[in-house]
Amino acid sequence: MATERRSPAAQRRPSAVSAPPASPRSRSSVAAQRAVSNPLRAGLRLEKVPEPCTTVIFGGTGDLSHRKILPAFYNLRRAGLLPPESSVVAFARRPYTDTAYRAELGGAVEEFSRVPMEQVLWDDFAPGITYHRGDFGDLTAYTTLADELDRIDAARGTRGNRLFYVAAHPSAYTDIIENLGKAGLARPTRNAGWTRIIIEKPFGQDLASARALNHAVVRVFHESQVYRIDHYLGKETVRNLMVFRFGNGIFEPVWNRRYVDHVQITVAEDLGVEGRGTFYEEAGATRDIPQNHLLQHMTLVAMEPPIAFEADALRDEKVRV
Repeated sequence: MATERRSPAAQRRPSAVSAPPASPRSRSSVAAQRAVSNPLRAGLRLEKVPEPCTTVIFGGTGDLSHRKILPAFYNLRRAGLLPPESSVVAFARRPYTDTAYRAELGGAVEEFSRVPMEQVLWDDFAPGITYHRGDFGDLTAYTTLADELDRIDAARGTRGNRLFYVAAHPSAYTDIIENLGKAGLARPTRNAGWTRIIIEKPFGQDLASARALNHAVVRVFHESQVYRIDHYLGKETVRNLMVFRFGNGIFEPVWNRRYVDHVQITVAEDLGVEGRGTFYEEAGATRDIPQNHLLQHMTLVAMEPPIAFEADALRDEKVRV
């Protein structure tokens, strides 16, 4: 899944070795430290292995979590890009136990993973997944979540690194963000780990509500912690558009109004509303697809070449469209 950052500060990231060593050090934390600073990876495309962290998914029982997010985590683990210490906490209102949630999620990974599920790998991955029941508007659920995250840090060696993934109904976004702030979860922990938040689309219902939501976000989080995303940007065909346009000597010279009669962008899906009726009643199909997915596609097709293939430069050219 691709991200867009809002400012140069967003590109600054905490040092991979900023966390002080725990005492006594567990073998898992030592392994994570070595993985991050492995000199044999120097100069490679993936020079640094991500640090272990705990990801809290708000809306962990939802369609996006089952179809996209958790299968993606499994695939990252399978590819060796997710440290074994990393953990996932699903935050939602349904009355699940950890065991019941893992069983349901296993079926989702088996159905929606882009590669066949390996039972041995799943059996190793699943114990790092827990379920936290709570209402998005209940502050108590966030204070108990803070205690749970501390326990996970101690048990699995996640070094205080926390990623909050907001994949709930859009009407709950403000409650989630404000309660994270009130519970003291928006700032890095005393273990010197990092804290970040991913906010899924749709980002507001209109310009006024989008601005109000953005103000709520920056009151609680620093801009460098925030990732506003559209998961369609992570699709392989979409990711290849810029290479197809700007790295192709055949098509780039004729990619202009003198040679292009018109442009049609089609999102052809065989997936219906299914169990997402509540979401569509609130957000609507227009906000779910054209307002974000299709507009992002359009900007990639129509924008001028950016001055650099970096987040801020790409954003600036998209806005000009």
